[in-house]
Amino acid sequence: MEKEEVAVVLDYLPYGYPLENRNLPVVQAIGKENLTLLQLAPRKGCNFEPLEEVYIGEGKRDKVQFIQGRLLREKLTERARLQIIEFVSKVVKEKESKYIEFYNKAQAMNTRLHQLELLPGFGKKHCQAFLDERDKKPFESFEDIKERVSGIPDPQKAIEKRILEELTEIQRHNLFIR
Repeated sequence: MEKEEVAVVLDYLPYGYPLENRNLPVVQAIGKENLTLLQLAPRKGCNFEPLEEVYIGEGKRDKVQFIQGRLLREKLTERARLQIIEFVSKVVKEKESKYIEFYNKAQAMNTRLHQLELLPGFGKKHCQAFLDERDKKPFESFEDIKERVSGIPDPQKAIEKRILEELTEIQRHNLFIR
């Protein structure tokens, strides 16, 4: 898995976590490419705005001293949770072709479960109707899916909800988050 180069700020805690005895500032962020939840140590005197992009790659970093590690989903602040929703919605729109490719290449995970069934609102019947339509011709956009497969949930919203579930809850199978 490649390292993140850019992170998006979810929340900035200038006095650290309220219930911990350390008063060290911390930034809760999410990697822009792999959607990795990260905890960052800011440089002294730097302030951060929600959804601000900060460089965290190799070499000189302007606003980030170092990456403290992965951010545990249990430590996400309420503000960070709200920012994730906005961020994920934006990413799914921007990278529509990546998620359309998922829809076009999704496969059975075993004899009883298909990857599509892990999406919120997709059951066996939806999955079968979807696969029948996909066999005729690959999908080209979220709109194309909506037009050709009736009765399924909004394909864009289904991806967004699944990513949010994977970020904020423990899942048995992950489709989009490592």
